[in-house]
Amino acid sequence: MAALLLELPPPPFLNCNHHHFLSSSKTSLRPPPTFTPIATSCFLSTVTSSSISKEEKEKEPHSTAVASNNAPDEGSQQGRRKVVQIAWEKLVRWSRSWRSKNNKTDLLERTNKVVVLGGGSFGTAMAAHVAYRKSSLEVQMLLRDPLLCQSINENHFNCKYFPEHKLPDNVIATTDAKAALLDADFCLHAVPVQFSSSFLEGIAEYVDPGLPFISLSKGLELNTLRMMSQIIPQALGNPYQPFVLLSGPSFALELMNKLPTAMVVASKDKKLAHATQQLLASSHLRISTSRDVTGVEIAGALKNVLAIAAGIVEGMNLGNNSMAALVAQGCSEIRWLATKMGAKPSTITGLSGTGDIMLTCFVNLSRNRTVGVRLGSGEKLDDILSSMNQVAEGVSTAGAVIALAQKYNVKMPVLTAVARIIDNELTPKKAVLELMSLPQVEEV
Repeated sequence: MAALLLELPPPPFLNCNHHHFLSSSKTSLRPPPTFTPIATSCFLSTVTSSSISKEEKEKEPHSTAVASNNAPDEGSQQGRRKVVQIAWEKLVRWSRSWRSKNNKTDLLERTNKVVVLGGGSFGTAMAAHVAYRKSSLEVQMLLRDPLLCQSINENHFNCKYFPEHKLPDNVIATTDAKAALLDADFCLHAVPVQFSSSFLEGIAEYVDPGLPFISLSKGLELNTLRMMSQIIPQALGNPYQPFVLLSGPSFALELMNKLPTAMVVASKDKKLAHATQQLLASSHLRISTSRDVTGVEIAGALKNVLAIAAGIVEGMNLGNNSMAALVAQGCSEIRWLATKMGAKPSTITGLSGTGDIMLTCFVNLSRNRTVGVRLGSGEKLDDILSSMNQVAEGVSTAGAVIALAQKYNVKMPVLTAVARIIDNELTPKKAVLELMSLPQVEEV
């Protein structure tokens, strides 16, 4: 049943923005009158004083009292269970109806080739995921490392990131950009943000101007403060390059293990967003669509910086109270900046915002959280980064975030403290003292 629901968008009656929820602020949840009142009245009629003889009352006063007290509760419980049962049955019927009307596979059938730029953990996981969607689909990974290409093509393993996960046979690795991009139907961009511009400029001559780019990268370019929605078209020299952003709470390892996951594709082109949804959605990957590119993108970039802060709290053993307070404050700071930039508040509290923040801040698989834990434990940043084989985008994004906040005149105490710690201008202990000494103000 979980796999069934992963393929579906939320039904209207589960959407908090739906008109049923907005129609009245006084709406309350109560069992339908056809259930509880009838069941309760019928039950009570069997225990009224007129139906019990005086002798029976005298003999069993205690048991009668207990029955009278318990009767309404049992009737109400039965009514509540019936309400839950009917609600679930409605959900299942709606689910089956939606699937029968919207089970489109024509796009996947027409797709013959997908290229993935980059061979990191998430790029590899998405290459495998797309390849499993259709065995005849050609999935080419464009890499820089010839040895990694050889490992993938001969052994079907990305020995650097997933030495124990065999890749599908239709995943092919190459260092030849022209061959990789030739006749591609979709391009998944998984190159780290700070290297994306130069990488794309180097392959721009081979990119078809109509090739849709699905960006998997999260972060801000340090010197320019650009996001991927700006970097990709500018680096390719084509302001009209089709662009989609994929984001949400998702660890590459869990995608490789085909565990239930939900993500968001955001694009200003609604048709392109739905096409990407059809390409990627599966029994274990649920894809929602959004037109709020700015909201999805800024949340995906800033949550990495907040994850470093959460890791610092963990590394300093400051406890659960401070962890909750810090992450809540960080969520507010992200919302303040994102809405100033034109994002929808609902995006920040949704899957690509709060959902991604929770995963990145609270789970040990997070690279950015790991950096924070080690900083909080007293390690030096250079030593931490030199020991990692993956990029923690939050480290380079932190400074850009603060510059962006200044541009939009937004105060961000927690994320600014992270940037100061990364620049080695503030110790974690001093940062905590300063943050706790901030003025006591009204929550916004």
